[in-house]
Amino acid sequence: MKEYLDLVRLVIEKGIRKPSRTGVDTISYFGAFYRVDLAAGFPLLTTKRVNFSAVLRELLWYLSGQEHIRDLRQHTKIWDDWADEKGELETAYGRYWRRFPHAVQASHAPISETGEATAAIEEIDQIGYVIDELKRNPHSRRLVVSAWEPGNAQHSRLPPCHYSFVFQVLEGRLNCHLSQRSGDVALGIPFNLACYATLTQIIAQETGLKVGFFAHSIVDAHIYAADADSAMAPYDHLGGLQLQLTRAPRPLPRLEIAAKPMAQLQFEDFTLIGYDPHPPIKFKVAV
Repeated sequence: MKEYLDLVRLVIEKGIRKPSRTGVDTISYFGAFYRVDLAAGFPLLTTKRVNFSAVLRELLWYLSGQEHIRDLRQHTKIWDDWADEKGELETAYGRYWRRFPHAVQASHAPISETGEATAAIEEIDQIGYVIDELKRNPHSRRLVVSAWEPGNAQHSRLPPCHYSFVFQVLEGRLNCHLSQRSGDVALGIPFNLACYATLTQIIAQETGLKVGFFAHSIVDAHIYAADADSAMAPYDHLGGLQLQLTRAPRPLPRLEIAAKPMAQLQFEDFTLIGYDPHPPIKFKVAV
C-alpha cells in the first residue's frame, strides 16, 4: 500500500527523536494523515504479512462490548500485557463503543452548588446509534463514536490510542475518519487500518451502503528506534520498516462478509480472498 509506505517515509524523514514512556526512544512526527479508497481493495499490508485473524478477533471483541479479555485471549494474546490478573481492562474499547457511561444529572451546575454527589448512569450503545441513524438519516453529520472517557483516561494504564471515529455518507458510500492520539507505525497502524476498514465494511453492509474512504489522522505518529549496541536494541523498528520500503506492494486482497445481521456475525463469516503478501517482519512490542 503506497499510502502506508508514504507514512513510513514521512516519519523517518521528518520525524524527531525523543524519549517515550516505554523507555525506548521514538522518531515522532506530529499530525500525520493518510486516506485510502476501500473500494480499491481491502487495505491489508502486502509489504509484510499482517495477522488478519488477530485483527478480526480483536474487532469482534470490541463489538461484543466486553471489558475483559477472557474470551479474546483464547485466540490472541495482544491485550494480555495491559490486563490485570483476572483479565479485566481499565480501558476496553468495546465497553465504550457499546456501553459508554452517561451521567444523567438533574442539573449541569457544579456539584459544589447543587449538592449532588452522584448521578444515575445510563449506558449508551454508540455503534447501535450510528447504525440506526444511518438507516434513518444517512446524511447526518453526527455519526460519532468515542472511546475517550476523561475520568478513565486519567488513571488507565493504557488510555485509548484510537479514541474517536466518525462516519459520513457521500453518493451512497460510507466513509470513516479515525482520530488517534498515538500511533505505533510498525505494529499498531497496520492493525488499526485493517480493523476500521473491516468495521466500515460491516456497517456499510448492515445499512445497505457501499464502502467509501477510510481517513486516518494521527497526532503522534512514531517509530521505535534504538541503537544497535543498547539494551533496547531488540525493540528497534526502524530496520524492519526500511526493509518494507524496498518491497514493491502487491495487489490488495478482498474481504467477503456473510450476508447476516451484524449481531449474528462470527469469525467464520469473514473470508479474505487473494492475500499474497511478502514474508512477515518481526517487531517487538514496547510495553
